[in-house]
Amino acid sequence: MPQIHLGVYMTQGKETFNAVQYALEAGYRAIDSAQMYHNERESGQAIKAFLQSANNKDALKREDIHFTTKLASNGSYDAARKAIKQSLKACDLGYIDLFLLHSPYGGKKARLESWRAVEDAIQDGEVKTGGVSNYGVKHLQELLDSSPRVRPAVNQIEVHPFNTRTDITSFCQQNGIIVEAYAPLVRALRMKHPTIVSFSKKYNCTPAQLLVRWSLQHGYVPLPKSVSRERIVENADIGGFEISEKDMEKLDGLDEYLVTDWDPTDCA
Repeated sequence: MPQIHLGVYMTQGKETFNAVQYALEAGYRAIDSAQMYHNERESGQAIKAFLQSANNKDALKREDIHFTTKLASNGSYDAARKAIKQSLKACDLGYIDLFLLHSPYGGKKARLESWRAVEDAIQDGEVKTGGVSNYGVKHLQELLDSSPRVRPAVNQIEVHPFNTRTDITSFCQQNGIIVEAYAPLVRALRMKHPTIVSFSKKYNCTPAQLLVRWSLQHGYVPLPKSVSRERIVENADIGGFEISEKDMEKLDGLDEYLVTDWDPTDCA
């Protein structure tokens, strides 16, 4: 799985298409969409267009690009199975690399039935890997206790220095579940925080680059979102520095349980 994914949340139409193109040209090899975003089609079209274009200088193929999408809502097995097929048709990429249950909403029965649909989609070759999103520890434990045929490979949650979610991230790392960090840039709400500004100067990087580097050094897979070509390039340009252990601890200490969007991690 690529280290950095482009998130396309809250982008539509041509904006989505262009952002995906910019990202692939800049070296991104993973795109994160969802049924709820209503841009699976544009994401898939942009991936296909890039692979066929002169900008594909490395002669990349479909298998070189990692595409993620997510189930809008948990429900019956049949509803989830149908929704997966609809996503597959919308993106038109032949298969989906990673399919996630977008949240734990719906209750235990709906969660487990939806997961069974993901397992069967994997068995049928429609999906390569399955995972979850916004799952709290109790939801992850519930799934692991259900003796799944396929264990969740990923839990995608909001994680950044201002919401470290150490209970969930620790559980994931102990159980071999990759943490994908959405909103790693805190949706630009803390770019002028004194510590972020100070460390950005110290490491000669932008606040966004600092936040992406923090995520990577924790072993997470960050999903920075932007529609600007310049910022898409900038957000992935984080190879030239490493945050010291002492400074990582200071960044971890900024935790204020800042939720920038939604937080279903404790739902029933």
